[in-house]
This record gives sequence, C-alpha cells and structure tokens, in this order.
Amino acid sequence: MTGNGPLAGLRAGLARWGGRLIERKTPGQLEAMHAAGQLVARALAEVSGAARAGVSTLELDEIAEQTIRDGGGVPSFLGYHGFPASICASVNEQIVHGIPSADQVLAEGDLLSVDCGAIVDGWHGDSAITFPIGIVPAADLALSQACRAALEAGIAAAVPGARLTDISHAVQTAAQRAAERDGVGYGIVAEYGGHGIGTSMHMDPFLPNLGPPGRGPKLPVGGVLAVEPMLTAGTAETRTLDDGWTVVTEDGSRAVHWEHTVAITEDGPWVLTAPVSATAGR
Repeated sequence: MTGNGPLAGLRAGLARWGGRLIERKTPGQLEAMHAAGQLVARALAEVSGAARAGVSTLELDEIAEQTIRDGGGVPSFLGYHGFPASICASVNEQIVHGIPSADQVLAEGDLLSVDCGAIVDGWHGDSAITFPIGIVPAADLALSQACRAALEAGIAAAVPGARLTDISHAVQTAAQRAAERDGVGYGIVAEYGGHGIGTSMHMDPFLPNLGPPGRGPKLPVGGVLAVEPMLTAGTAETRTLDDGWTVVTEDGSRAVHWEHTVAITEDGPWVLTAPVSATAGR
C-alpha cells in the first residue's frame, strides 16, 4: 500500500522526507521481516493463480486473507484507517487502493494490480504486482514491463551510503527510458509512492517515484523501504473516487503498480517480498 493515501492525516504525515532518518533494523529483525515478506509473496501467488475472467475481486480478497491467516499472519490492510479489505485490487484505470467488491467481476482483457500486506510477529511486509486477465493489448504488457523495470532500477539503487532520492531518480530514469523505447508518454504518478516499513506499515520517509538524485537521508545498513512505482498509459494526473480510497487516472488511461519491500544490506539490496526461489534467499 502506498505511502501516501486518500486521508489528509496520512498525507500530511508522510509527504516530506527532508531531515528524517531511516530506521535501522538488526539482522534478526530483518529475518523477521523476511518471514512477513514471504507470506505476502505466497498470498500474491495464490491470488494471481485464482484470478481469471468471471472471478470477483472480493473472491480474490478472501483468498489472500485466508492465505495470510493460514500462514500465521494478520492482513496489514484490513481495518487500516478504515480500509475494508486485505488487498487493494485496482482494475484498468484504477491506479491504487481499489476496494475489492463482489460487483467488480474480472473480464477478459482487464489489467489487474494487486497490493498486499501482512504482519507476522509484529513485522510488516508489503508488495504489489500487476498482471493481465487473459489476453490484453501489447501496449498494456509494455506498460507493466516498464513499471517493473522501474521497480528493479529503484531496488538496484538501494545501497548503503546512497541518498533516498537516488532511488527516486533511478525509478524515473528507467520509466522514461522505457517510454522512449516504446514510443509512448508514460505518466509517472508523483502523488503516491514508497515508504519506510517495519513494525508499522507506513514509516518515515516517504519515497517519491521521481526527482533529482542526491537528496534526502542516507540509506543505512539495516534500513528497509517499500519501493513502489506506479505508471499510467496517459496522464499522471489522478483523482479519488467517492469511496474515499480508489485512485484512478484523470483521463481514464490504464495504470500499473509494482512494489517490493527491500532491505539495505552490506551485500546489496535484499528483496524481502520476493519468493526465495526467485532470489536464492537474497
């Protein structure tokens, strides 16, 4: 879940990073966060495996909640500032914070972003993925690939001694490079972004998805950040629906959302929410 939401208090609390340090975690605490991250990865795998035309986003939410609880965790999102579900399920022009509903039935050609969080022994994991429902236009796949490349670039920049906005700049540069390659003008969503994470889902600092490098606090060994780019196929302008949560593109263009929880270590970035099989443990 993004580090800037539809609630004014949350927005005010996380909108600035200047002068704020990133909390350090001990090796044991990072292992505990890895356990939470692995449960999130498992829940997302179960959701993506069940998502198909004719399935509602509420059914997917129920699968995620059951997976988290069966794994000994608690859904991070459920009840958070009143959010009524265990996942955010955002379809097509919905960028983030989509509320699962029995009325939101997936159809062939939809583009679905799912954001999921879990708490295990007091520690949080947070991750998001985007995937197609059946066959979608090539432009949708390119958009999602561009966002995932931006995420990977941001993760690669999460090294000790770098500055917070080195990650932001890496995300922006990768997204712009993909836009040039694809011959389109992807919108980089600026209002929402990543955040610190640990014993709370949202901690200082707010992590923008664009901006000049070399600003903000230094990244310490043991710091943990949720790196969280969002791209659109059109404008970067957003609006929030009447439910107070669901954020959509102003022009109705499609949107994608990718996120990982990342620890900063002496050996490089450790993606806590990547399945162990995909990272060989690190």
